[in-house]
Amino acid sequence: MMKRFCKNTFYGVIILLSFLFEACSEESNPQPQPEPDTPSFFIRGADLSLLPDIEKYGIQFYDKNGDVSDMLSIMKVAGCNTVRIRLWYEPADENSSFEQVRDFAAKVKAKGMDVWLCIHYSDTWADPGHQTTPRAWSKLQLGELKDSVYQYTYRVVREIQPLYVQTGNEVNDGFLWPLGRISTGGSFYALMAEAVKAAKAASPTTHVMIHYAGLDGAAVFFNQLKYKNVDFDAIGLSYYPYYHGKDMSYLTSVMNSLSKNIQRPVVIAETSYPFTLQWYDNTHNLIGIADQLIDSFPASPEGQKSYMMRIRHIVEEIEQGAGFCYWGGEWVAYKGPNATNGSPWENQTLFDFEMKALPVLDVFKD
Repeated sequence: MMKRFCKNTFYGVIILLSFLFEACSEESNPQPQPEPDTPSFFIRGADLSLLPDIEKYGIQFYDKNGDVSDMLSIMKVAGCNTVRIRLWYEPADENSSFEQVRDFAAKVKAKGMDVWLCIHYSDTWADPGHQTTPRAWSKLQLGELKDSVYQYTYRVVREIQPLYVQTGNEVNDGFLWPLGRISTGGSFYALMAEAVKAAKAASPTTHVMIHYAGLDGAAVFFNQLKYKNVDFDAIGLSYYPYYHGKDMSYLTSVMNSLSKNIQRPVVIAETSYPFTLQWYDNTHNLIGIADQLIDSFPASPEGQKSYMMRIRHIVEEIEQGAGFCYWGGEWVAYKGPNATNGSPWENQTLFDFEMKALPVLDVFKD
């Protein structure tokens, strides 16, 4: 008995010493940690949501050589690989309706470009200050609203099969107000989780993006999503210098921080810049004075191009930088020079007042 005890004790000591040796070795020679996943995509995109309506007006567009062509073809030749399309639930007319978006998405795919579906979960514009629940859902209780979000998201993603889907637009304070408003204690995370779950169920190959407007507060917002275990695939940011600050080094800093801390690909989902401060139609332009510009980028065709080249360079330098999207590139003054309900974006488009492609299209080159 004593011999057996001593023998067992001896082997026990050997095992313990072996364990301690291995533990010390691991501490002094730590195992390399796996590298964060790098993006499997790089978006060179443009939001062209109004193009179906513009084409009804018979507008002729010209490529950089001055030859007549359709806008999608011009964008494809320039190197644009993704078209972002806005979807409203029950809009006042056919613009951004499901039927129009479905048909437009098919045209985009036929041109060999990817579709980025931007679901607003509203009958009209959704942004940080407006997240109005669709009329058809306005009287629903939370459980019913969650089910409606799931069923709707599943249906539109299944039918359109986008490569990217944005579940909500600029959802800084949530969406589907008041039930989904963050600042009033709403159930944003539960509703967003339903949207993401539905999108992934409808199309497992689709990348789900959540979109925040601006830089301030972005870290807190995406950290909360991560903490709440919302299973999204990519971070989308809006960045307009006039609204979100002219310090592009701050943009770089925020994107770097998000890439490292959230461990998701980061995309500039919306940006733009004017090629002039002049106007063509009689509709007020949102950008029209020099104080709204970054000093190093004048409102000129070359200034617009230089700004976008800088945006692309910033994204490419981010560890998980995954692309950019130019917003309103199609929103020319298509209703004519006398229109008072025309385009407030005419001097920030990708085409000049003669409808000719601008030098900024070089930013889309592969």
